Amino acid sequence: MRKQDLFRLCLQNLLRKKSRTLLTILGVVIGGCSIVIMVSLGIGMKESQERLLAEMGDLTIITVNPPQGGRGKIQLDAATLRRLQALDGVTAVLPRQSLSVDNLRLLAGTSGRYRADWAQVMGLDLAGMEPMGIRLVRGEAGLRSGEVVVGQYTAYAFHDTLRPEGSNTIDRWSFDLDADGPQDPPPPYFDPLGRELTLEVETESGKFSLPLRVTGVAKEDYSKGSETSEGILMSLSDLQKIAEKANPGKKANKNFDSILVKVDSIAHVAAVEQEIKAMGYNTESMESIRAPMEKEARQKQMMLGGLGAISLVVAAIGITNTMIMSISERTREIGIMKALGCFVHDIRLLFLAEAGVIGLAGGVVSCVVSLLAALVTNLVALGALSAENLRIALLGGGARICVVPLWLLGFAILFSVLIGLGSGYYPANRAVQVPALEAIKSD
Repeated sequence: MRKQDLFRLCLQNLLRKKSRTLLTILGVVIGGCSIVIMVSLGIGMKESQERLLAEMGDLTIITVNPPQGGRGKIQLDAATLRRLQALDGVTAVLPRQSLSVDNLRLLAGTSGRYRADWAQVMGLDLAGMEPMGIRLVRGEAGLRSGEVVVGQYTAYAFHDTLRPEGSNTIDRWSFDLDADGPQDPPPPYFDPLGRELTLEVETESGKFSLPLRVTGVAKEDYSKGSETSEGILMSLSDLQKIAEKANPGKKANKNFDSILVKVDSIAHVAAVEQEIKAMGYNTESMESIRAPMEKEARQKQMMLGGLGAISLVVAAIGITNTMIMSISERTREIGIMKALGCFVHDIRLLFLAEAGVIGLAGGVVSCVVSLLAALVTNLVALGALSAENLRIALLGGGARICVVPLWLLGFAILFSVLIGLGSGYYPANRAVQVPALEAIKSD
C-alpha cells in the first residue's frame, strides 16, 4: 500500500466518526495540557528560586576559614593559597586579612569635619578583585601604596561634626522603600572618590594617623565580604605595615583571616568545598542553601509532571477504547482488505497511523492551549496588560509563574504521539489476527 493511500484511508476512517474522534483527541489535549502546564509551573518555581539565590550573592564563591578549636598547625597561609589554586575547578583565590586594633576612626573633609567612629579595614590583593568578581561602580583599584577602595555605602558611616547630635547623619535605610517600591537613598555628605581620608589608629602603644587616597568604589556584594558595603579595602602589604606600627615589637601575623575561592560553575561548588573540608578547613558557601532548594524544586517538578502524566494515561485508555471499537465496527472491511491481498503489516500500520494521528493532533492542540493559558497566567501575575509585561510573559526577564520552553512543547507533542502509538498497538495486532473468511461473513 502506498503512503498516500495509507494517509488517505487514515483520515477517512477518523472522519467517519467525527464525534468519537474529537472526544478522543480532547482527552489527549487535556492530558497534554496537564503535562505542559504542570511542568511549566515547576520550571517557573525553579526560575524564581534561582533569581532569589542570585540576589543573595555569587553562588560560585566559597569562603575558607581556619579550623576552630586550635586544631594543630593548620593555618591559612601562602602554602594554603597555592593548594587551593591547584584544585580542579578553581578559577581564582583571594586572601583576606582584617585590621585588628583597639580603636580606629576615619576622618574626611577640612579639619576632619566628617568622622566615622568605626570602620572595617580589610587587606587583600587589589589586583585579584576583578577575577574574584568584585566589581567597582566607579573608579579603579589602586595598586600604589596608600591607595584604597571603599565600599559602596561607606560614606554613609560618616557623621557631620558641625551639625547637632541627632541630625548629623544620613540614614540610607529609611529611604529604601515607599509606596512606589525600592528607592535610591539620598546622597551622602560627600563623595569619597578621589578624596583623601585620614585613618586614625589608637592602641595601647599610642596613637597615629595615616593618609588614604580613595581610587575606587566597590559594588556591594555580601557574598564577597561586608567590607564591599561599608568598609575600606587596601593591599595586604599596607595593612601589615599598619598592624606592625600599631603593635611594635610583636611578630607580624602572616596568616590570613579567610580566603575567598571562586569556582568555575555552580555544579562544581559542592565537590570543591568537600575537598577543602577534607584539608581540615571550615567553609561557607551558598551551596547549603541552594542544594536543598534545588532538590525541593526538582521533587515538586516530578510531582507536578506525574499528575499531568496521569491525565495523559487516562487519554491513552480512551485511544485504546476508540481503536478497539473501530476494529469491531470494521471487521468486514479488514476481511475484504485481506481477501484483496493487502499485506498484514499494512493493516497494522493503518491502525497505528490512526492512533498516531490522534496523538499528534491532541499534542499540537494541547501545546497551543497551554501557551495561551501560560500567557494569561503570567499577565495576571504581573498585574497589568502592557507591552513590557507582554514581553516578560513571552520572553522572560521578570517574575513569571509559568515558563514554557520550546523543548517542553516538543516533548509534549512527541510524548502524545508515542502514547497514541502505544495505545493503538494492541488494537492493531488484534485487527491483523482476524481471519479473512470469518471477517467477510461478519455482519
